[in-house]
Amino acid sequence: MRTEDIKSVYFIGAGGIGMSALVRYFLQMGVPVAGYDRVPTPLIRKMSEEGAEIHFEDNPDLIPAQFRDREHTLVVYTPAIPKDHKELVFFQDNQFEVQKRAQVLGMLTRSLKGLCVAGTHGKTTTTTMLAHLLMQTPEKVNAFMGGISKNYLTNFLYSEDSDYVVVEADEFDRSFHWLNPYISIITATDPDHLDIYGTYDAYLESFREYSHLIKPGGVLIVHTGLAFRPDLQSGVRQLSYSMNTGDFHAENIRMGGGEITFDFISAFGDIHGVRLGVPVEVNIENGLAAMAVAQLCGVPNDLIRKGMETFKGVDRRFDIKIKTDKLVLLSDYAHHPEEVKRCAESLRGVYNGRKITVIFQPHLYTRTRDLYKDFAQSLSFFDEVVLTEIYPAREEPIPGVTSRLIYDGLRPEVEKSLIESKDVLDFVRSRDFDVLVLLGAGNLDDKMDQISEILKDRA
Repeated sequence: MRTEDIKSVYFIGAGGIGMSALVRYFLQMGVPVAGYDRVPTPLIRKMSEEGAEIHFEDNPDLIPAQFRDREHTLVVYTPAIPKDHKELVFFQDNQFEVQKRAQVLGMLTRSLKGLCVAGTHGKTTTTTMLAHLLMQTPEKVNAFMGGISKNYLTNFLYSEDSDYVVVEADEFDRSFHWLNPYISIITATDPDHLDIYGTYDAYLESFREYSHLIKPGGVLIVHTGLAFRPDLQSGVRQLSYSMNTGDFHAENIRMGGGEITFDFISAFGDIHGVRLGVPVEVNIENGLAAMAVAQLCGVPNDLIRKGMETFKGVDRRFDIKIKTDKLVLLSDYAHHPEEVKRCAESLRGVYNGRKITVIFQPHLYTRTRDLYKDFAQSLSFFDEVVLTEIYPAREEPIPGVTSRLIYDGLRPEVEKSLIESKDVLDFVRSRDFDVLVLLGAGNLDDKMDQISEILKDRA
């Protein structure tokens, strides 16, 4: 289907964070949008207010007449949708144009200059940070982000004047193989999604294949600690970054008083006195990568400095709800052992000397099965660990795979508890906290407003 032939778009799994950005793109373009999702959410309600027609029953009879035109309706689905989904089967059996979300994003990276952020962790914050830096320019930017930007209260940005599109490049289900980046960051290649890839070697090979998709004349910016050798086309440059080494790195790092500043040392011109708008240590490296791409895109250094200082962060990424001398409450999306460790280290750097308690909801049975020892090791960097049951997402239970695998591996000196997620509010009511973080990619964050209400009088 040619772009000009698309008269309507139907989304199956419309409420996902990545899918919803595409919903907003087509609404912005004036294309009618409808779709299905399992349950209503605040994000879906917001999209409905913007013009999307979403229902919550898997029933082909509920597909509006306008979206039954095979010649002019594009159907977009997320890989999380099961193959026997009735509406998906209806469209496939009737020979509609059916594409994965990543295929549509790939189309956009072929028509614009794609600035893509890949990696096991750090993608969402780095993507959103990069988008914010480019938003400082007169041309602004197009962006499809994997989280809600606190600066713009959306996961989608649109500009008629920009040649660039910022995209979070997701390795799940090899989705990022549909992209054609102009510039790409790869933040990390720690093992993940082994239910899809089978082995760590296959996972690394997937990143190698992705690196070959960068357009000639483009640039790959990789973290110095990556465990694979990129396969670049002729004419693609490779640059590196990390906290202490690489073409882009930090010097003169100063942490204290709730602030972090550093000097950005760059092959294309240093920027001194960079202040982080979200002052956690992990954002130094996220910022290095984002600033590197912004420089390559011609953003002036003074605007880069301004953008870094005014960046407010991403919903559920070091998302501070309460911050006083008595109590700190925050949530974070970390759901991989390396992310968990970085979260603990960052909190330790900012709140050194305070007791840090984590309530962690493991995400996926397969990830827990494959990485439970690593989770136990990373969670042991906290003072107290409270584990809930595993959030299944798209998976069925696996016999013998429970949160106790992680619990039993925690270091002896760590205070630890096992509770059910339904009992989290009662647990919070019964305890005093110094620094409390809700951690994970499941639905634990849905309780954050209630937890904030419980704890606000203690702050």
